[in-house]
Amino acid sequence: MTKGDDSLPLYRSIATDIQTAIERGDFADGSTMPSENELTVTYGVSRGTIRQAFAFLRSTGVVSSRRGARRQIRSGPRVQSMSELVSFSLWARSLGETPSSRTLSVGAVPASGFVADKLGVPEGANVFHTHRLRLLSDVPTMLESTYYPESLAPLIAAIDLDTQSITDRLGDHGIVFADAEHAIAAVAATSGEAELLGLAPGAPLLRTIRRTTNPLGEVLECSIDLYAAESVAFVVRNSLAAGGTSRVGSRRDT
Repeated sequence: MTKGDDSLPLYRSIATDIQTAIERGDFADGSTMPSENELTVTYGVSRGTIRQAFAFLRSTGVVSSRRGARRQIRSGPRVQSMSELVSFSLWARSLGETPSSRTLSVGAVPASGFVADKLGVPEGANVFHTHRLRLLSDVPTMLESTYYPESLAPLIAAIDLDTQSITDRLGDHGIVFADAEHAIAAVAATSGEAELLGLAPGAPLLRTIRRTTNPLGEVLECSIDLYAAESVAFVVRNSLAAGGTSRVGSRRDT
């Protein structure tokens, strides 16, 4: 293994170097990784930094670990199905990860033309906005920018956004997220997005624009989510009876 890229945070640089070694075939799928002690000597860093690197590799699906056992190589990123509607927290727990959030901003904002169209409200109308960094086992994985109708503002404002799931808490009030449409595109990270996700500027991201409704078809949210591309793969299951898949051009200015 070689020293990593100085443009990345140290733990990410080490994680990238380890992943490159795996892709190069230095480690076979299912084999065990060197110990933390061995890697601290190799990279000249603390065990805490090595553990951060392993946490990131675990969140991207490159390695797995069990209590009391060495970490093992596994191929492929985390998979998220587009065929079922689940919250980030539920998805994280299904992977054996611990979900958490860091709230970046929250409050009422005027709806842009894009958001107004998605929520079905007049442009400039007040909507409630949450902007969060979502983490898998303390590793930054996704930036989530979500807009809600103003009627939901009092309920969402009462939620601890860093530790609780909005979907779960609204469900406690009988508000059900029933259906969603997703538009997925590949985009490049801005400098601000890259800094929050621990990536290099221009790194590839997977952007999903989600519009979710309740069982009556009333819009509950519009969310613009940015995933580190190496952290997740989306799976869509189609059938002939279900019709085709639409492909449209995308713009970055949302």
